[in-house]
Amino acid sequence: MKRQLLIISMMMTFITVLAQQKVYDDSIDPFAQIDQAVEKAKAENKLVACQLGGNWCRWCIKFAQFITEDKDIDKIVNDNFVYIHVNYKSRNDSQAQKVSKRLGNAGRFGFPVIVILNPDGSVLHIQNSAYLEQGDGYDKKKVVDFFKSWTLSAIRGE
Repeated sequence: MKRQLLIISMMMTFITVLAQQKVYDDSIDPFAQIDQAVEKAKAENKLVACQLGGNWCRWCIKFAQFITEDKDIDKIVNDNFVYIHVNYKSRNDSQAQKVSKRLGNAGRFGFPVIVILNPDGSVLHIQNSAYLEQGDGYDKKKVVDFFKSWTLSAIRGE
């Protein structure tokens, strides 16, 4: 009996932790979210980085945590990008399909996928996040190199 209670307690804790780690807001219109990010990026002379995924995706949550908890990566991202989490409900959802199409059919790479948009809103690069992984997480050097390679100054050769 004690063992069953322990297992139930651990499961409830795990579910509670997962519920608190929502980085994707499914109440936001993803097209308006992207358009607002593009406008902000224009005004701030930055690019847009769209992390396409969902709260259902443990790798999506891991990546969101990884880039915000690491101070070096967080600084690179905040200095160079307007970073948004674009919710992708499921492959069977028609709006999700339209969002993926708007972002260069990025869903074909799995999740999360990072889409870099030009200040005009066009797709500049789609990054399969699997190439940024190491073991059961993400590799700092790979992630730093990725973001540094797609800044406006890097693209312009400055």
